[in-house]
Amino acid sequence: MSSQTEKPGEHTSRLVVVISGRGRNLQAIIQAIEAGKLDAEIALVISNRADAPGMQIARLAGLNCVCIEAGGFKHREDFDRALAARIAAARPDWVVLAGFMRILSQAFVERFEAKLINIHPSLLPRYKGLNTHERALSNGDARHGASVHFVTPDLDDGPTIRQGSIAVAADDTPETLAERVMTEVEQRLYPAVLAELVAGRVFFKDGVVWRDQRLQEDCPHDEYDQIALS
Repeated sequence: MSSQTEKPGEHTSRLVVVISGRGRNLQAIIQAIEAGKLDAEIALVISNRADAPGMQIARLAGLNCVCIEAGGFKHREDFDRALAARIAAARPDWVVLAGFMRILSQAFVERFEAKLINIHPSLLPRYKGLNTHERALSNGDARHGASVHFVTPDLDDGPTIRQGSIAVAADDTPETLAERVMTEVEQRLYPAVLAELVAGRVFFKDGVVWRDQRLQEDCPHDEYDQIALS
């Protein structure tokens, strides 16, 4: 819904943010909106876990939030339908998966095609799925990071919008690397990509990403080493 302060023809993009855990990317999105770096509003925060710490972040920010737990449904498809119906009722321009730890059905993904996005803690197409930090360390990767991508029915396989990375330190553990990727990459990268999306610079059409009215042939990559967090 457009606010009363908008001029005719203008529209503030509505986000529905879907979480399962701590809500740290949600917090980064909230801060970007408050700082005027992201011209959007969070219409709803949804979690599949009532005890998700991110729900407290949403409540403290005064956001509408709801929990839909999968345990209340006999079949996965029933949960996905209930989740999709609640999201659709919020009339989102973008559905933002921010640490949502469930695989979504094809029907769900197709319902929100071209406006469903996710952040994944690896430099896709490397390390789809879980345990990405452990796998990067095991393979001796020099750099590791995160990718924001459009969601398609195949796991972590949608076209990438933008990536960011940091150098892997010699003394990194999976825990320290995960923390650094979150604070130095993900919390910068996700709001920046959302800003591009709501500004209309980036969109998904015919299975590919378009940027500034041209086919995006090379995914932009930001390196965050030695850059102080703003």
